[in-house]
Amino acid sequence: SAPWVSPLLKMASITDVDEKALAYVTALGDPNQAVFFGSMGIAAALVFANLGSAYGTAKSGVGIVSVAVLKPDLLFKSIIPVVMAGVLGMYGMIIAILMKQQVYQVSYDSKTLAAPETWAYGYYAAYKQLGAGLCCGLSNLAAGLCIGVIGDAAVRGNAQRDILIALILMMIFAEALALYGFIVAIVLSQS
Repeated sequence: SAPWVSPLLKMASITDVDEKALAYVTALGDPNQAVFFGSMGIAAALVFANLGSAYGTAKSGVGIVSVAVLKPDLLFKSIIPVVMAGVLGMYGMIIAILMKQQVYQVSYDSKTLAAPETWAYGYYAAYKQLGAGLCCGLSNLAAGLCIGVIGDAAVRGNAQRDILIALILMMIFAEALALYGFIVAIVLSQS
């Protein structure tokens, strides 16, 4: 007999459980393909947060260097924007780690696929993670842009006149943007 006949005979002996599993996967989607969306949320949280952190550090760092050349005694007072920008990357990392702990592979056996209520992961969880990752990452990117621009100008202004308190307040409110996204991402990913 031809070598392709045996697989066809095996396919012909599909059980009711196999049919039910196929029907659920067709209707609800392959739960293991949902991992892509969850992983994109994890990547978005980390990448966008690090982009914000890098921009905030680089932009305010330019101001710090130019001030430190003329007034070296202001170096440590001027480092505040760089510290605040560095925290942004940590927010993205924390969210990425929290969400990674919720990604599970679903077994491809017919018994598991025929009972979607037992699936450890699916599109609902994946889309929540994508939303949470984008929420955290883009909020951190916005905060990094804000910290960089304000940090550069405030550090240079502090060299002309003592506005350290104003600099600190501006950094706190810029950092709050990232904190809002971080909190919402935790609530969204953990609910």
